[in-house]
Amino acid sequence: MKKLIYIGIGVAVLGLIGFTLMNNKKKNDAETAIVSEKNTTVAVRIATVKTEAINSDFVANGNFIPSQELKFSAENSGRVIKVLVEEGSQVRIGQTLAIIKGDQLSIDVQNANAAYQNALTDSKRYENAYKTGGVTQQQLDQAKLTLVNAKAKLDQAKITYGDATIKSSINGIVNKKSIEPGSVVAPGTELFELVNVSKLKLKVAVSENQIPDLKVGSVVKVKVSVYPDKEFSGKITFIAPKADESLNFPVEIEITNNPNNEIKAGMYGTAEFTSKATQQKPLKIIPRNAFVGSVSSNQVFVVENNVAKLKKIVAGRVFGEKVEVLDGLNDGEIVVTSGQINLADGTKVNPIK
Repeated sequence: MKKLIYIGIGVAVLGLIGFTLMNNKKKNDAETAIVSEKNTTVAVRIATVKTEAINSDFVANGNFIPSQELKFSAENSGRVIKVLVEEGSQVRIGQTLAIIKGDQLSIDVQNANAAYQNALTDSKRYENAYKTGGVTQQQLDQAKLTLVNAKAKLDQAKITYGDATIKSSINGIVNKKSIEPGSVVAPGTELFELVNVSKLKLKVAVSENQIPDLKVGSVVKVKVSVYPDKEFSGKITFIAPKADESLNFPVEIEITNNPNNEIKAGMYGTAEFTSKATQQKPLKIIPRNAFVGSVSSNQVFVVENNVAKLKKIVAGRVFGEKVEVLDGLNDGEIVVTSGQINLADGTKVNPIK
């Protein structure tokens, strides 16, 4: 009898254990299903499509370059006998910067002048002889040709001799001096680098959407990074007719330096472009980072019932971090602004504003 009781108890215990295990399995399966469902949901940040008035003012950064920059090179061989300026010297047009020994060049001028005087005398003598029939027309023409050649050689000798005196062709500052008295130079040897910073140009690049608001001659506010409390006035002097490799358009703005020439070539500056007015007609706007890849892709993810749907739209002008939408979206629609890399069309999402 006891044996039957023990068997009954054992069966009951086994049944209880089996029931418990079955309940635990169902619970674990349910929890696993919940976790699995959560794992298939991607957390994303979102923004709402809305229509608003946009201020189309914008800024562009760049570097200043001198209005004039020249590198002087030697035209002739010789030894430098005088250097009359130092680095940092202010120079004027026509000012002598250095003198190269020109003894041989001086002799060349004298020889060329003697040949010219001789040719001039011969030409006059042939003209008189031609009048009396003493020489032929051909002989007279040859004498005149010799005179012309002699004059050309004399002029060339004078120019070459003049090149031994190095003179500035611009007003500016000696930025670099590459010679000293006693230096031996050859044609092409760099002697000086001169820059004119009384006026400078700020070179910036703008996008195609910003080009329509710019015109040559327009006044632009300019700031220099090292002088944040000072403001300069510039004028647009050049708008490139062709975009560069990054599909932006180079623009140059000329400014007049202050009397102390505080702005140096190479400094960092910012041009503040002011539009005619804030856009009168409100525009449909989405954040720039809502686009998949770049604005040019014209693709965004729209959230509907917690599901991301890839949508093709038509983007318009870019205003900093905001982009105009011409077609494809309506006010109130929700677009994904972060997390697109983890999305595909139809992915379930968990929106985070």
